[in-house]
Amino acid sequence: MTWNEAEYLDCLQSERRGYAWVMQHHGGLAPKEAGEAALERYPYEPADAPYRGLIFHDEAWHWAMLAIHGDRYEAEHPELVHLPPDYRALE
Repeated sequence: MTWNEAEYLDCLQSERRGYAWVMQHHGGLAPKEAGEAALERYPYEPADAPYRGLIFHDEAWHWAMLAIHGDRYEAEHPELVHLPPDYRALE
């Protein structure tokens, strides 16, 4: 997908917000630590980066659950497969 800068920044901010929320509410991180984890997971990629935005192919929820519970979170925690209303409300 080709992103213009505004679209990319909007998506980046949204995914960072979602990731930080999950890391705080499900990962037990303090708000500052959750924000730092989101910045680390979703660094800014320059417009000429070959795979810019590829991380957006899965929602922040998924990436955060992988960080918290590992690769088998869907099998070991099936209740976490469906996004909760509080997370959806961030959109």
